Amino acid sequence: MDIATIIGLIMGFGAIIGGATLEGLHLSALIQPTAAVIVLGGTFGAAFVSFPMSVAIGAVMDLKKLIGTSPKNDDLITELCGYAAKARKNGIIALEQDAQNHKDRFMKKAISLSVDGVEPKDIKELMEIDLSASEEHAKLSAEFYEAAGGYAPTIGIIGAVLGLIHVMSNLEDTSKLGAGIAVAFVATIYGLLTANILCLPTATKIKHRIKDDSVRKEIIIAGIVAIQNGENPRFIEERLKSYMGGHGGKGAATDKEGGKK
Repeated sequence: MDIATIIGLIMGFGAIIGGATLEGLHLSALIQPTAAVIVLGGTFGAAFVSFPMSVAIGAVMDLKKLIGTSPKNDDLITELCGYAAKARKNGIIALEQDAQNHKDRFMKKAISLSVDGVEPKDIKELMEIDLSASEEHAKLSAEFYEAAGGYAPTIGIIGAVLGLIHVMSNLEDTSKLGAGIAVAFVATIYGLLTANILCLPTATKIKHRIKDDSVRKEIIIAGIVAIQNGENPRFIEERLKSYMGGHGGKGAATDKEGGKK
């Protein structure tokens, strides 16, 4: 579990609620269901208009990336080195069973191509096309939340204007003007909170997960190509470690065969 997400949400909302309490504002003044319906409904309604349904559903499913953690690249490198040792001893065909049983689609495809005798340069080319397509597809979820973050403040203003219209239509009761105006501006607060604590940070976290996944796939490509070339497992291990960049598996240095920096 990624504790940073939980800590961030607690700190963000806690700071705002705590600051409001210190100013003597009653929390009940911030609880306005009507404003929440306007802002959340309007924001995500606009986002749904902007993207196909498949992207919207994918964006909702990708919320799990907020609390999930990326697999450790150390474990991936160990796994690939194990395949290298096995292939060096028994031949590349010995990895056929591993390909069939592997749960990761990308790894399974890379090993299968290798077992089928596809040339290393062709494996690299095919898997890099797969990687690029996966990245572009995954970025759509981040774009969905970025769009929602852009709409939210404006929808909040719309909610505030609607509230003010209601207040102005009841000017005969001047004792309720102050409270009515305060309620109207709650929608603006909801819009800003939705954008800056929920939607935009969600988009940023998804982008980080995409980067982590891309590095992982680059390691797989380099590892399988090296295995297909019959390279020494020890050399493969050292080469793959260069991808980690000293940041726990989140670097992006590559060798010449990877072709990326």
